[in-house]
Amino acid sequence: MKARAGKTAAAMAPAGAGATAAAAPAAPKKRTSPVQFFREVRAEARKITWTTRKETWITSVMVFIMVVMASLFFLAVDGGLGLAINQLLKLATAR
Repeated sequence: MKARAGKTAAAMAPAGAGATAAAAPAAPKKRTSPVQFFREVRAEARKITWTTRKETWITSVMVFIMVVMASLFFLAVDGGLGLAINQLLKLATAR
């Protein structure tokens, strides 16, 4: 998985990563032909790295666990705040 992340980072890095922003202004882009466009699309599609079934399963389980933990946290906070509000209202109506 680390090798895949390295490949992805290398593919996403700009060609002139060391170049400064003060380089010469870019020339206006000319239109590409539809054939050239689809060649470039195919080349970019080959760079896609898909997750494996195991990685997808592990990520899904982790998301489910985090949702359960967050829901339990908010349930506890809601219960605590509700209890506090009820106690304040009982105190206010007792007088």
